[in-house]
Amino acid sequence: MELLIVGTLNGQIGAASKIAISKGGQVSLADSVETALDILRSGKTVELVMVDVTLDVHKLISSLQAARINVLVVACGVANDTSLAVKAIKAGAREYIPLPPDPELIGAVLAAATRENHALIYGDKKTEAVLKMAKQVAPSEASVLLTGSSGTGKEIFSRFIHDNSKRAAQKFVAVNCAAIPEALLESELFGYEKGAFTGAVARRIGKFEEASGGTLLLDEISEMNIGLQAKLLRAIQEKEIDRLGGKAPVKVDTRIIATSNRNLEQCVADGTFRQDLYYRLNVINLKIPDLKDRPGDIIVLAKHFIKKYSELNELPMKDLSAGAEKMLLNYLWPGNVRELENTMHRAVLLATGDEIDEAAVMLQDASAVKTAGDQPSSAVGQTVAAVERKLILDTMESTAWNRSTAATILGISIRTLRNKLKQYQEEGFDIPSLHQE
Repeated sequence: MELLIVGTLNGQIGAASKIAISKGGQVSLADSVETALDILRSGKTVELVMVDVTLDVHKLISSLQAARINVLVVACGVANDTSLAVKAIKAGAREYIPLPPDPELIGAVLAAATRENHALIYGDKKTEAVLKMAKQVAPSEASVLLTGSSGTGKEIFSRFIHDNSKRAAQKFVAVNCAAIPEALLESELFGYEKGAFTGAVARRIGKFEEASGGTLLLDEISEMNIGLQAKLLRAIQEKEIDRLGGKAPVKVDTRIIATSNRNLEQCVADGTFRQDLYYRLNVINLKIPDLKDRPGDIIVLAKHFIKKYSELNELPMKDLSAGAEKMLLNYLWPGNVRELENTMHRAVLLATGDEIDEAAVMLQDASAVKTAGDQPSSAVGQTVAAVERKLILDTMESTAWNRSTAATILGISIRTLRNKLKQYQEEGFDIPSLHQE
């Protein structure tokens, strides 16, 4: 556990540091928010930031969000700093720790920060077969390409490969190529020097450097534009990157795992993905089956999510009724594991009896129910485009036309969703004004 303490903590730095070190943590110190940001932008591995509540917590967290630096932040202060504690939580701090520090409380926060939140839960033979191959190739240095539909858990499998590799003790860094605007993705990957462009107020280490010695996950790599693909190919081949505004290449030692929900061979044929990059990434290919094709996982995962969200919401654990289990098994899960997780989260919150029954299990697409032919009952005779359009518009309707929420449920990027809605509008469908994100 790498811990960064920001500020004086009212003279309690020494006590907090000793407690953290006794719990297995490594401690760094920063006397101000600006110094802390410089440390974090430099690419130093930090998993938890403890910040003095009297400092500008909002500036720290908003700056981290703007730079897309993901780290857990907790605020610390004397017990009577009630208004500052509330302000810090509203600014985005995960917890507030009163000072002087309590060893058990510090230990609990460190444990929460280091707790494995990416468990790979399964019960199906097909998943077991994929994991067996993943474990076999994990110790190698080969690039791995994970393919499969959105929501099947490709990032979880990626972490499994990293955790079973020789690089497991080093950093695992993930970049969602679909979520970052094209204009920013290059600087996100390769970093930049101070003054490289307007707004570059300090050097920023890119994800390639941050993951050096460890593993870099390029999630949904098919969304990357073909110009940037050429620079990515060079970085992989030469094991060096060029920061924007930099004067010399920087050596990196980064293993690459990439994922895609598209057919990359078809993308190569269409000219939207470089063939040489495809071959470089596709040394090992692991195809993750859709959830409907690994039914042995459904109930095991459902019960895992029930436990997770019962604990998160401080609700009593409830069993699934036989009827609810049957509903889950007879559904085709177009959104895969992501949709199952959302469904079980809702069910935990909506269940009113002693168990989670059918009334609490609100399925997203009533048409995606298995029939004797294992097809969506109301989709027979329709084109794929028509079924996709209905699913997207129904999801938008159910989320009050909130694009961010709908994109998450559908397992696609906001950009893809926006393009689909624009297409439907041009085709004459009534699309309300899209003002919510």
